[in-house]
Amino acid sequence: MIPADPLDIEWLRSHPLPILESDSDKNSRGRVLVVGGAEFVPGALRLTGEAALRAGAGKLQMATVRSAAMSLGVLVPEAAMIALPAQEDGEIAAGAAEILAPLLARCDALVLGPGMNVSAQTDELVTAILAAAEPHVTTILDAAALTSARSLQSLIARHEGHIIMTPHHGEMAILTGESAEAIAADPAAIARRVASDFQAIVVLKGERSVIAGPDGDCLLHEGGCVGLATGGSGDVLAGIVGGLAARGTEPLRAAAWGSWLHGRAGRELARTVGPIGFLARELLPLIPRLLEEPGCK
Repeated sequence: MIPADPLDIEWLRSHPLPILESDSDKNSRGRVLVVGGAEFVPGALRLTGEAALRAGAGKLQMATVRSAAMSLGVLVPEAAMIALPAQEDGEIAAGAAEILAPLLARCDALVLGPGMNVSAQTDELVTAILAAAEPHVTTILDAAALTSARSLQSLIARHEGHIIMTPHHGEMAILTGESAEAIAADPAAIARRVASDFQAIVVLKGERSVIAGPDGDCLLHEGGCVGLATGGSGDVLAGIVGGLAARGTEPLRAAAWGSWLHGRAGRELARTVGPIGFLARELLPLIPRLLEEPGCK
């Protein structure tokens, strides 16, 4: 097994987040664009979008199918909503990329995939969005966008390390063609290989998460808990990482800090609520306070 450095308080102290000055306005804290959801899965974007704001992003835009946009906008009044055309099955239509193109040029971080389902149309949509996105914009690929990424290696590599991929072991199996057993046997080696092949940041989620960069950097995070294995938890993680990236945090650091905050919030709920049974949305209010924990500023 390939060794990895521990992601712990000492690492966080050595790699702090960018300082927000007291006179910072919402524009200087960055704009996050979250694209995803579907007619029957609108709530994922609520989790991702609120997580981005809780992590300190200044502005939030959420883009989803027209039938869900109004109710989602009421649920998250802090966000600007973009209504997108849908397919007959309620998923975002591939042609929505044309609507999103002007917004991609004005965002500081993009989160793509929460609440989307795997399909040929999703592959087409993800390809078009990545082709239109500015290479310097940090882009988080989550959920269905990850399976679309399996054939987009050269397109992702053109973003020169500004794409963060957040697969669990099942999604990593699709990306690599490896068995789940092989991934579990040496997750650090698999994450490093994918990071190198795609020239991207990889957050391989699991009981022990691995964060790998294209230059060989590799961190091991053992601070999660079993209660985080619940619906919506990954949507929250993607939003935290996006919010930190919008604030100007470089991609590997944003991925590492996001993983730590997500795990730390899970452990806090495991202590106060119970080891399992807490909800993904209950992670959200904890994030601002955890950013201020001693030694993490």
